[in-house]
Amino acid sequence: MQEGFITERQLLARTGKRLEYFTIGWNTLEGIIAVIAGALAGSISLVGFGIDSFIEVTSGAALLWRMSIDANEQQRVSSEKTALRIVGACFVALSIYIAYGAIADLAAHRAPERSIPGIILAIASLIAMPLLSRAKRRVGSSLNSRAMHADATQTEFCTYLSAILLGGLLLNAALGLWWSDPIAALVMVPLILHEGVEGLRAKACC
Repeated sequence: MQEGFITERQLLARTGKRLEYFTIGWNTLEGIIAVIAGALAGSISLVGFGIDSFIEVTSGAALLWRMSIDANEQQRVSSEKTALRIVGACFVALSIYIAYGAIADLAAHRAPERSIPGIILAIASLIAMPLLSRAKRRVGSSLNSRAMHADATQTEFCTYLSAILLGGLLLNAALGLWWSDPIAALVMVPLILHEGVEGLRAKACC
């Protein structure tokens, strides 16, 4: 019975690793596209979205490490807290960057250019991220892993950020509302900061 349980955990951990490999690949590509498109358009929300993608790469790497030592219970407990704090620190850093950039843009009345690549990227993320988040949550529940749940939450936040980003980009592109981009970025900040603080406390919103 015990052997079967261990085998099941190993299979689940393997599934978790595959999800994290996909997360790393997707977010690396997403981050590169978003940061380049955001820099060209002068869009703080798009650049912030891209940096969030790179943070998810860090989170994915932490979870890969977490899955690799899943069989050792003592190491598993320690790695849960470390992985949660890594994710939390990344959230806090991102929230500070986005808040600073958005406030600076509003104060200077910097109007971003329209970004079609950004709009396409936001739509693609809106489709992919909910599916990935649900898959991670299933594995996290089966493994009783708070770190995996935290990573699933971060992926879920990527869905919200995609929606906020898309709204800001569309308002700017269709109506020329330049302030919609930094406002969209500021809307992201409290959501990201809250999860960062929870992660640093080694807690996960499940």
